Amino acid sequence: MAPQLFTVPVPALGQHPGGSIVCTEPAPRVYLLTWTSPPDNRLTSAFCGALLDALDLIEFGGYAPGVVVTTSGVAKFYSNGLDLEHAVSTPGFWTGSLYKLFTRFLTYPYPTIALLNGHAFAGGLMLAMHHDYRVMNPSRGFVCLNELDFGAALKPAMSAIFRLKAAPATYRSLVLEAHRFGGPEALEAGIVDGVGGLDEVLKLVAERKLTKKGETGIYGALKREMYRESVAIMKFDEKEEQRFQGEVVEDEKRKEEGARRVEQLKGKARL
Repeated sequence: MAPQLFTVPVPALGQHPGGSIVCTEPAPRVYLLTWTSPPDNRLTSAFCGALLDALDLIEFGGYAPGVVVTTSGVAKFYSNGLDLEHAVSTPGFWTGSLYKLFTRFLTYPYPTIALLNGHAFAGGLMLAMHHDYRVMNPSRGFVCLNELDFGAALKPAMSAIFRLKAAPATYRSLVLEAHRFGGPEALEAGIVDGVGGLDEVLKLVAERKLTKKGETGIYGALKREMYRESVAIMKFDEKEEQRFQGEVVEDEKRKEEGARRVEQLKGKARL
């Protein structure tokens, strides 16, 4: 059994009972964060805060530079994404919790790998995409952006990572079709880097010599430059949000004008 290094509690929040994030070391300098926040690991402010604490403990807690792997102790879900009601009603959630977590992973000074043991929907897939690598269960679980299904727009900071990391056709399938990718199809589409479980993750780490990548201290800076567009959007989200909301208002005006125009046309056209 891999030695346990620490446990970070996920506080209860509203209808969410809370849980924990347990850090183990299944191989030298491979830090496995297993989160268990029933029933489906929603990305609440409490969950995001606990995960940020776990990342700080690995970086600043006296552990040698290595690789961070995340997975779920809930067999069905890696993460089912946001609690949308909580996200909308909680002041500072976007920049202070969610985007802070995304940015932390995107620029983390060690390689990061998401081990998708179950479904990763919407925000859950976004979180996985902010990791450097992804390995997915080949026989259970799907990844998708299902905002189309429940009528929610993608905010600028949410969609940016897919423009940077996904092929255009894959991005279209994810966003405009809400297509669900199983493991083998996700691998073919380039969403994940491999299929399997922890053994395959450790094999990827060994083959790419990932435990050594953080030793020079430049790894995080290199990633920050690679993904500067996404980092900037999350950093300056207030301005992007203003632009986003302006587009929403323009679209509503377009619909109103269209309805008025059709009423005028009804008097002229044979319908």
